[in-house]
Amino acid sequence: MSKVVVTGKIPSGALTRLRAEHDVLAWEDSTPISREELLKRVRGADAIVSLLTEKIDDELLAAAGVQLGSVSNVAVGYNNIDVPACKARSVLVTNTPGVLTEATADIAMSLILMVTRRLAEGERVIRAQQPWQWGMFYMLGSSIQGRQLGIVGMGQIGVAVARRARAFGMTIAYTKRTPLDAATHKELDAKHVELDELLATSDVVSLHCPYSPETHHFMNATQLAKMKSSAYLVNTARGPVVDEAALADALQRNVIAGAGLDVFEKEPVVHEGLLGLDNAVLIPHLGSATVETRAAMADLAATNALAILNGKTAPNLVG
Repeated sequence: MSKVVVTGKIPSGALTRLRAEHDVLAWEDSTPISREELLKRVRGADAIVSLLTEKIDDELLAAAGVQLGSVSNVAVGYNNIDVPACKARSVLVTNTPGVLTEATADIAMSLILMVTRRLAEGERVIRAQQPWQWGMFYMLGSSIQGRQLGIVGMGQIGVAVARRARAFGMTIAYTKRTPLDAATHKELDAKHVELDELLATSDVVSLHCPYSPETHHFMNATQLAKMKSSAYLVNTARGPVVDEAALADALQRNVIAGAGLDVFEKEPVVHEGLLGLDNAVLIPHLGSATVETRAAMADLAATNALAILNGKTAPNLVG
């Protein structure tokens, strides 16, 4: 039996599958494992099933040893993994695309509605027991019907968000290296445009691009200044795609109207400049946070790990 190290608590179904075939050492505490403990546990591991909270770098790979064959991330993103270091050691890397598409799209659409209609701000009024009274001009938001949603990164999640936005009466523009296939393009009646045009013409900009050195602080002060002053930014991709300091400044100076964020640069820390802003909706990385989705993610990660351990091709190899 091979040694499989699971770096964080995952749903029991995936653990049961792994334990049926291999010797599994799983961290089952709800709090993240310490780096020191993780380095100890990975020694002699044949496979690692990792969470986003753990950094898989050359130090950890060296600690694991030459027999390590795979790292299976329980996430679609894998910026916690040094993929080149893994390749240099012939360690295969996998992720879990597809299974979290709908849940993440729901969160993106929720943030669009929350920030444009000031829902979080309104709830804070009620919970703080502040005096309020219905009025013609009280806490007015912005309609999204007939407005343009600009999607940066039109992958599976971006397409799922576009479908939801269309149902709410929005029009769709998007950036992508290659245009959508003809059927999806027709279904969404979407415009394939350059980034500058998307930023200048969209009423809501939703980020769905992967995180990489090239997309670090992709949305910075320069890009934010290209947006309409009445527009909103939504990020459900990865936190470092947005320069939080620049965003806080843009929101304070009304360069843009508002922002909805599910992810942050230095999670769980959030830039202090965002915390007191009523035009910023902030939620704690809930994109895939449904019972069904997290179970499916863990199960797919287990499938990837088991395939490699059994000498087969994993369904979701990275790179």
